[in-house]
Amino acid sequence: MADKENCAPHLTSFTAASKRVAAFAYDADPHRPTKKIRVELVDLPFLSNAAPLLIPSPPTPPLHRPNLQHRSREAQGSVIAPTVNSYSSEPGSRSDEPYASDIYRYLRSKEVDAKNRPVANYMATVQKDIDVNMRAVLVDWLVEVAEEYKLLSETVYLSVSYIDRFLSFNAIKKPNLQLLGVTSMLIASKYEEVDQPTVEEFCYITDNTYTSEQVVKLESDILNFLKFELGNPTINTFLRIFSQAGREDEKYPPLKLEFLSCFLAELSLLDYGCLQFLPSLVAASVVFVSRYTIDVERHPWSKKLIECTGYNGVDLKDCVHALLDLQLKNKAPGLVAIRDKYNQHRFKCVSSLVPSADVPAIYFEEPKE
Repeated sequence: MADKENCAPHLTSFTAASKRVAAFAYDADPHRPTKKIRVELVDLPFLSNAAPLLIPSPPTPPLHRPNLQHRSREAQGSVIAPTVNSYSSEPGSRSDEPYASDIYRYLRSKEVDAKNRPVANYMATVQKDIDVNMRAVLVDWLVEVAEEYKLLSETVYLSVSYIDRFLSFNAIKKPNLQLLGVTSMLIASKYEEVDQPTVEEFCYITDNTYTSEQVVKLESDILNFLKFELGNPTINTFLRIFSQAGREDEKYPPLKLEFLSCFLAELSLLDYGCLQFLPSLVAASVVFVSRYTIDVERHPWSKKLIECTGYNGVDLKDCVHALLDLQLKNKAPGLVAIRDKYNQHRFKCVSSLVPSADVPAIYFEEPKE
């Protein structure tokens, strides 16, 4: 594997200053948006064409919910760029970041640690009352909840990680799947956010299907199961690194490449089959598919990306095809929260981009440049 010294990011620059700051405005505020409540997941058919998880608000909601506002990374015009410095191909040029490559190697070692990995076939070996479609519906809904509360992207990735790791060893009943989802997001919010939503708000977002006591009890169970080790590397962790290297040659529009990478990475969370891949491999495949989508005539992989990621094109082949199936709606076509999110102008409508399904075989070979 090539040396990562020249492509490791300034990881220590991820500070709390870049995270959400909430401003609370209660019902007395005439500009306060209309409240939304979600349907209990057990009422849904859990089919690929499941309906959106929204129903009209009642005249008098049971709780006062704050109007959460913050300057998100998206609102600042970039999802990834503010957190990562540029890479340099000059040896020794990153002397101001003496520990960056060590941190990167540590992250790669952490992602293969069994305690940080879900069991890839847990639906067949552990779960009896839920299936992969139900999991996909839950993940898509959690992305919508994160949008509602203006949560960071990493909060979503950690939430899904906790869900899959918990489900790998703990069988649950279908009515408790949504409870597991909101509780995992509560834990991830406490880990990532400056001002996280309260327990009561997470109960409210489920239409008060669950009590705060149930959420707190499951929170304790999840934390003890994870042994309070909450900071495992996710797809998003490596995407911050690889996407910067992916736009280094300036042959791709930087914002479009970033937003498209974020869209594909979140789509990958829907696919239970992607659990077989390491987070770093999924992140590398996301950059591959993003570059291929923007310019199908150009080889999407480069020697610089091979050096940075440690993956050749052939290593990414299976994951690339899985991502293309999601992007082309061959999988989860009825789950629209992520697609709708990235079909907004602030994300340059990247979810509407449609690549060719047939990736030339030469693109999986070593690039000449």
